[in-house]
Amino acid sequence: MAVKRYIADADNTITNAFKANLTTRGTSANMGASDVMEVFSIYAQVNSSSYELTRLLTKFPVSTISADRTAGTLPASGSVNFILKLSNAVHGDTLPTQFNLTIQPVSRSWTEGVGLDMENYTDLGSSNWLSASDGVLWTTEGGDYLTSSNYNAYFDNGTEDLEVDITSLVEQWVDGTTPNYGVGVHLTSSEESGSRSYYTKKFFARGSEFFYKRPYLEARWDSSIRDDRNEFIISSSLLPAEDNLNQLYLYNKFRGKFVNIPAVGTGSIYVSMYSGTTAPVGSRLPLQGAVFVVTGGYVSPGIYSASVAVDTPVSNVFDVWHDNSGSTPNEFFTGSAISTTTYNASIDDEPNEYVIKITNLKPKYSTQETARLRMYARTKDWSPTVYTISSGEIENTTINNMFYKLTRTSDEFDVIPFGTGSLNHTRLSYDDKGNYFDFDMSMLQRDYEYCFKFLINEFGEYKEQSEVFKFRVE
Repeated sequence: MAVKRYIADADNTITNAFKANLTTRGTSANMGASDVMEVFSIYAQVNSSSYELTRLLTKFPVSTISADRTAGTLPASGSVNFILKLSNAVHGDTLPTQFNLTIQPVSRSWTEGVGLDMENYTDLGSSNWLSASDGVLWTTEGGDYLTSSNYNAYFDNGTEDLEVDITSLVEQWVDGTTPNYGVGVHLTSSEESGSRSYYTKKFFARGSEFFYKRPYLEARWDSSIRDDRNEFIISSSLLPAEDNLNQLYLYNKFRGKFVNIPAVGTGSIYVSMYSGTTAPVGSRLPLQGAVFVVTGGYVSPGIYSASVAVDTPVSNVFDVWHDNSGSTPNEFFTGSAISTTTYNASIDDEPNEYVIKITNLKPKYSTQETARLRMYARTKDWSPTVYTISSGEIENTTINNMFYKLTRTSDEFDVIPFGTGSLNHTRLSYDDKGNYFDFDMSMLQRDYEYCFKFLINEFGEYKEQSEVFKFRVE
């Protein structure tokens, strides 16, 4: 699971715009219960020097983010990005183009309020343009904001969603260096006070009936485990050093739960490689750089990894995981035989054609489940051997770079698009059984049908698979 969403727990629009009489401003109006939020600037509607503005406020459940990190659901700071997402609300009014929105942390506690009226500003209450909460004024009308953590979003045609990486701010909220009062979103100071109107940009609020359009923070990280037991490469002078490395994993699982090795905890663990046919024999193999013991490390609860490069051309290798207690270390685990591969230069640089299937997909899931979904893959030109036919074993091909997306089938809305690029947050893992990924069903709206689709990257070329895998969430 490398995507997790946190829906806003408060939002509001505040304004100093004139009411319909063009005499009284709606500075005491509250719109906290509206299903949309609005940002605009109106220049010279009343006279040549009049400005009317709206700004939006939104706040997120940072305590839940902190709890998820403590529980190990989210990775540590530095290994996850937090994306602020506000979804465009289509409307029939005029729409500004080529403008910027500034995102700033709010520096004072504020209340959401229960007002609805966004036309005549008849619902009074806090928060509003003047007050952060009942009886508590903003220091500056229009809201109090920190200027040390500013973010910007540019809108060309005006219909775009707002999607901005605010990781550094969220981490400050989590560690307590900045109080979590959410963010304010408004036009830049030059656009709010310029001689041009920007009317009007609207976003869906948390009260929207459209489940996936509500404001949210999305945590994205690459959680893919890339266990090279199925394609262990013997070091080759034809490859750069990083490509000669094989990533191996140790999974310490007890009664369905991953648990840390007590003697290791979250510290270092060590790996030695041996040759053999059915069991490790003899002395440790020479490893790349003449190092006989590789230092591995903690990945997540109960999971450890190490990068190994073996120089010796042998058919099978065994990984022995142990501590570093001198000449007779305490051994924790010995892996089964790993068949090695010798790299050969190839002129074949065309992507393969694959047939894929989710082998354990259920027809329906509950929102309480996190499912681990296993993939079967083979090339389309695969021809079974006599052994395969007689034994009934079907070869499963591991694909190094496969990504998923999730789509609602009723309207083909991409709930979670392919997460490629620098974050690779929807990349599949693989181990000795093939590709797999985890998915948190709690992010999905119940009583709808969804489908997974897949994208494969080989030789720098991305190709979407034709297969579609449907299920319901109830």
